[in-house]
Amino acid sequence: MPDSTPNLALAPSPLPAPAEPAQSALRKWGAYLGPAISAAILIAVLIELRKLNWALVGTILPTNPLIWAVFLLSYFLSPLGDFAIFRRLWGIPWTGILPLIKKLVGNELLLGYIGEVYFYDWARRHVKMEGSPFGAVKDVAILSALAGNIMTVVMLVLTWPIIGSLGLGVSGEIMAASLGLILVTSALIMFFRNGLFSLPPRDLWFVFGIHSGRLVIKTGLTALTWAMILPEAPLSSWLLLSTVRLLLSRLPFLPNKDIAFAGVTALLVGAQVKTGVMIAMLSMLTISLHVVLFILLLLFDLATRERNA
Repeated sequence: MPDSTPNLALAPSPLPAPAEPAQSALRKWGAYLGPAISAAILIAVLIELRKLNWALVGTILPTNPLIWAVFLLSYFLSPLGDFAIFRRLWGIPWTGILPLIKKLVGNELLLGYIGEVYFYDWARRHVKMEGSPFGAVKDVAILSALAGNIMTVVMLVLTWPIIGSLGLGVSGEIMAASLGLILVTSALIMFFRNGLFSLPPRDLWFVFGIHSGRLVIKTGLTALTWAMILPEAPLSSWLLLSTVRLLLSRLPFLPNKDIAFAGVTALLVGAQVKTGVMIAMLSMLTISLHVVLFILLLLFDLATRERNA
């Protein structure tokens, strides 16, 4: 009988053991997550690299340095805004801007929100975070969508006289359904906000402000870039066109968005053909910048690992 007491006391001790292999497997999987996403982005970059006509890119490069300055500021606005957010939330180092650029490239070339997964994996390994790191990434992504929804409604109200006069080739039912979906999703986010968000209110307002400001500034920079490339039309027309373009891209059920945008272009600036060529040129330059930056960052990572080794 005395020998049975130690056995009873020791009996529960083996129970935690099965959890150890699971934790080990999770850590092992986490070690491969970042490289796997980087490899997937690299494949997407190589595909875009094959598509790009670099001879054509060389002929359409802007020669005005002011155009380059505004274009690059507009491009880096997204990672700079994210850096301001996560600098406040986690105190990420200045080198954190590099994975945020990778996050942008991944979202643009591979799959929406894959960049968030990559950045979360990077932050988990490089930054000492308090609270729930996944909850912070989730909150930032949700607030980005909410800011976009609210800005869409505001832009629709401001540009409704033009939208209404054009008609855009869609029925009022489709327009109402698009607006209704935006309002419903925004209302659901606000209704369930207490159980949905994990950040404190002051941080939530800060993140929302960064996202909203970024949308407004990027719209203005896009208009300024267009106005410098094609100065035939006034800046006010380009600003309105940029606003309408952003609005059309965010309305979910709107068909033939390119045709609708072409109609708005003809109404506002008249130079429909030149505008189409200019937008195609800037899109090609943006993709080229994605490719070049990702390759440079990849080489930088390899050089850093070699030096540390």
